[in-house]
This record gives sequence, C-alpha cells and structure tokens, in this order.
Amino acid sequence: MEKIIITVRNITLHAELFDTRTAAAIAGALPIETTPEEWGDEFYFEIPVEMSLDETATTKVKTGDIGYWPPGNALAIFFGPTPISSGSEPVPASDVNLVGRITGDATILRSAKGARKIRIEKA
Repeated sequence: MEKIIITVRNITLHAELFDTRTAAAIAGALPIETTPEEWGDEFYFEIPVEMSLDETATTKVKTGDIGYWPPGNALAIFFGPTPISSGSEPVPASDVNLVGRITGDATILRSAKGARKIRIEKA
C-alpha cells in the first residue's frame, strides 16, 4: 500500500492507496493539486488518470473511502452522506473503483467545504 497525504485548507489527513492497478496509476500521477468540487459530503476532482471500472467497482462505500470515478476521470473522497444517501453512509453517483482509505477521521473534511484547493501527495 502506498501512503499518501491529503491537504485541504489547514487540514492534513493520512491515507493509503490499495494495491490495485487503478491505485497504482493514481500514485504515479501524484502530486495532484486542484480545486475540488463538492457533492454533499464528498470532494471530487478530475485527475490525469484514465481507467475503466475494475474488480473493486461498487456503489457501497464508507466514510473515509477514496474512489476513482471513471466517467469523470475523477478522484472522490467520501466524508459523509451524499445527496442520494438514505442514511449516514455516502453513496456515489455510480460505481467507483475503491482505491484507498483515509486512516484518520474523514469527517473533519466537513469543515473544509468551500475550499479552493486540495493537494494529494505521497507521504
């Protein structure tokens, strides 16, 4: 597993990328610094990686999961419910490849909503 650091405003979170082809492609594109979009308690943003759905593809994600969304070539960081959630867990718009997980409390990202910049880099 590749260890990464996610920085938004004054928040720094540690995370791990899983041992998958999609996660390896993402690790190879780091560092990434961009403006995140928000969808409920999810940050997502386009990254310079093009992959299709893989064996990890699912709509069943948990708070703290990191997914890759092929339709938008986007990385998604889930830190709470999304607009289509029926409970407290996030639900992506469609299948995502599970590529990693935040190792700390992902819900702290709620305080970073409206951020103009997010940075993902190797630890």
